[in-house]
Amino acid sequence: MFEVLYALPLLAKAAILGIVEGLTEFLPISSTGHLILAGSLLGFEGEKEKLFDVAIQTGAMFSVVWYYRSRIAAVISGLFSDRSAQRFALNVVIAFIPAAVLGVLFGHYIKAFLFRPVPVASAFIVGGLVILWVELRQRRLGHAPRIVEIDAMTPLDALKVGIAQSFALIPGTSRSGATIIGGMLFGLSRKAATEFSFFLAIPTLIGAGVYDTWKYRDLLSPADLPLFGVGLILAFVSALMCVHWLLRYVATHDFIPFVWYRIAFGLIVLVTAWTGVVSWAA
Repeated sequence: MFEVLYALPLLAKAAILGIVEGLTEFLPISSTGHLILAGSLLGFEGEKEKLFDVAIQTGAMFSVVWYYRSRIAAVISGLFSDRSAQRFALNVVIAFIPAAVLGVLFGHYIKAFLFRPVPVASAFIVGGLVILWVELRQRRLGHAPRIVEIDAMTPLDALKVGIAQSFALIPGTSRSGATIIGGMLFGLSRKAATEFSFFLAIPTLIGAGVYDTWKYRDLLSPADLPLFGVGLILAFVSALMCVHWLLRYVATHDFIPFVWYRIAFGLIVLVTAWTGVVSWAA
């Protein structure tokens, strides 16, 4: 049924995956999950393809660096003199550590057993139900958030968000979804949780990219440069548009629409896999 997707040139597949990555990295719908599903449909699978997925996430990360370039420059210039900049940088480092440690310890097993369409679809649904529970809880409680701006976060707040991010090691969970919803659960405003999720993406995605590139360096060759270049550029451009849109969206909306998307998409994958309509990879 999807033979035409398999037959696409590699650069076309790279372009599609780059756009998918950019549009999903910062939304609570799991970019890794979408890349696994899209890769399965495109016949773009294997160790090098997994490395490609990690590499283009770096392109999406650079969109945050560009969007917040003034803030990042101010933090870097104030690291040795500004207490606010030092506290902000420390919070990002603290939040980064849990997922980094668990990723190094269990990343191989996660990729071996969970980087498949059916586990991803299951995580879509479970993650959507968690987001729904947190959103309904927010409505029920109705009180103002404890932290309105990320500069008011404490190291303990950062650690809690970092632990929440660790759940995103399960593909289909969503790194941004785990950090934003976890942040809201721990008292951050929707805007503060979203912005901190953006900044936390920088060391997280750089770390994952460097680690996997070094680990699978023997798979790479100069011939891969156009493939990776197309994916990186399109991930950067599409992610930049998504970051701008999401900041405007969270000012007046909740994440309930993403819940229905996650559940519907997950059910479609599970039903098509069970009925054999789509031959998802095992």
